[in-house]
Amino acid sequence: MKTKTNILLLLLLSIVFLGTSCTQDMEYKDVALTAVKQLYAPKDGYSLQLLSSATASQYFEWATSKVEDGGSPLYEVVFDKKDGDFSKPIYRLTSDDMGTRNYATISHKVLDKIAALAGLGSGETGTLKWTVVSSRGLSEMTAEQSRTITITRLLGFADIPAQVYITGEGSEGGTDISKALAFSSPANGEFEIFTKLEAGKEYHFVSTKDASPRLFYSDGTSLKESSTGTGSTTVAETGTYRINLDFNIATASITKIKSIGFYFCPEDEVTIDFSYQGNGIWQGTGHVDFYQWDWGKDQRYKIEMVSEKSGVESVTHWGPTNPSLDNAPGDDEAASYYYMQEWPASQWDNKWKLQDKFDGKDVTFTVYLNASGHYTHSIKLAN
Repeated sequence: MKTKTNILLLLLLSIVFLGTSCTQDMEYKDVALTAVKQLYAPKDGYSLQLLSSATASQYFEWATSKVEDGGSPLYEVVFDKKDGDFSKPIYRLTSDDMGTRNYATISHKVLDKIAALAGLGSGETGTLKWTVVSSRGLSEMTAEQSRTITITRLLGFADIPAQVYITGEGSEGGTDISKALAFSSPANGEFEIFTKLEAGKEYHFVSTKDASPRLFYSDGTSLKESSTGTGSTTVAETGTYRINLDFNIATASITKIKSIGFYFCPEDEVTIDFSYQGNGIWQGTGHVDFYQWDWGKDQRYKIEMVSEKSGVESVTHWGPTNPSLDNAPGDDEAASYYYMQEWPASQWDNKWKLQDKFDGKDVTFTVYLNASGHYTHSIKLAN
């Protein structure tokens, strides 16, 4: 009996000992590691002209860090402004293969973003500082060295927004971003809007209607992105304007629209003026009489736009997207018949024809120059 008791006692002591040992073994311990001692590439003071190619990249490499338990550390490349101390870096990104490699292949697109965070404008040249942080668990060490890299930003934007909106006190939607008007996009990286602006009131451009969009503004003929969430533009005179943004070359252009109207080809003049309705829409109502020639009646027409930029006035005609169009439409005509594109002003080229039913009647014309679809127009008998 005594022997059995001793055996039970030994078993209990063993369980307590094993439990204590397991508890002690399971306690978390920070793993010591060394800081990276040397940076390899790029060399200190390296100058880099960024390229717009999607495949353009820069290679960064450094010496490996040593870890106490023989495991592998993780690495981050850390960037700061030229006079920064990395206490609040402007950008951090993991090395290749999810941070396990002692090198990083960083695209020019990302480097352009980092330069923008450092305050460099499009096309500007400036110097950044970089180093490497190695880590293992909660342990983290900053490299013993840092280097500088001089970057010339892309003239355009490496990261072009999918959509652009106009907002701000001077815009049609005011400061309520949910009412911001969308730009159309006639070509990749290019955006255009016809809209009303209020004199002396600020407006700017945003990438989304969400709470934290990217913000852009025009500075003269330059298009810039704000890294602080501020930046805007104003116009000196209230009116309707055409704004063109090209993110490929970071340019902005604004043109005042002085008038839009129904241009009747046989009379070689605008016979009905349109008024602006909002959201890129103009409308006008007037009497139409087809012109009588010896050979018959003439119903050819176009839309005339008079613009002013930098004090210089210009006249263009909006006509069909098909320059050889030469028929009058039917009641069930395809919508594409009324699609519009801009042409040099002329009396007879690139015109539409009115339906016979509009001859001698009051007619309402509506022009749509907005992001709802193709630039187009509609015609109907006035009430």
